[in-house]
Amino acid sequence: MAKFERKGKKTMAAISTASLPDVVFMLLFFFMVSTKFQDTEKKVEVKLPEASESTKLERRDLTSVIYIGTPIASYQSKHGTDARIQLNDSFKTITDIRDFVANERENMSEVDRQFMTISIKADQNARMGIITDIKQELRRCSALKVMYAARRTAPAE
Repeated sequence: MAKFERKGKKTMAAISTASLPDVVFMLLFFFMVSTKFQDTEKKVEVKLPEASESTKLERRDLTSVIYIGTPIASYQSKHGTDARIQLNDSFKTITDIRDFVANERENMSEVDRQFMTISIKADQNARMGIITDIKQELRRCSALKVMYAARRTAPAE
């Protein structure tokens, strides 16, 4: 039997990179579509007070936020410079908190309703009277899990 020999060395074909931009843009598009951005537009200025000890939330999806602070410059002509309450994307009064809590509970699953937490993000210069009024209204509508947002104090050296 005759044996066939090749005269040249075998070379691997080059990998085509023509489809690489398509793959990159597909991944980019996927992450743009699946990423959840901040859904509430802040209409009040909030500089959080400092805290020496804090804990991180386990599940942010169970948290509803109440912002308390002075309106940003574009809203000051209409709403003044006193501390205001922002629920979702609008300015509200203390009497609207009950409807806010009821609506937030309705949007949660039946199992998660017992774990609902209200986060109060209040400006460090906000009067304690408005925060006390909010806490009283939260008690009336049985929202007893309340958390105060704060920024961490820089560690002492």
